[in-house]
Amino acid sequence: MTQQAPHFDSPLQLMRWIGWAQRKAADEWVRDRDLTHEQSFVLGYLQQNPGAIQRDIAEMTRTSAASVSSLLQGLEKRGLIERRADAANGRTKLVHATPAGIELIAGFTDAMLALDDTLLAPLTTDERDTLRTLLLKVTAELDEPTR
Repeated sequence: MTQQAPHFDSPLQLMRWIGWAQRKAADEWVRDRDLTHEQSFVLGYLQQNPGAIQRDIAEMTRTSAASVSSLLQGLEKRGLIERRADAANGRTKLVHATPAGIELIAGFTDAMLALDDTLLAPLTTDERDTLRTLLLKVTAELDEPTR
């Protein structure tokens, strides 16, 4: 029995469906590396912000310090991050992704770009351009997203 696509009347319903497909693919990519979404996000953040402090990570992930501590402990046990004492303040720990952590998440951006091509495969180049133009027009009036 083949699965039928749900019927959506609203463009926003269709956009949510596309967003769901993107999230599902991202979750599978992360799960294949035995990571949670939050762990992969933190590794990506640390790759771009080496030496972040735990408070910054808690703010960025919008979670409590205790949750971040637990998340970091799991990554540290796997050798994916390390915490180093700050030379200026020995009580402060700077968090760094290790080479193994960076390698584990390498390719995520490329995988998501490939997914874009897959999702947009039914469209011609002109249709893709039109879609982009229309979405830019809609999003121009919105606040920028935050994590």
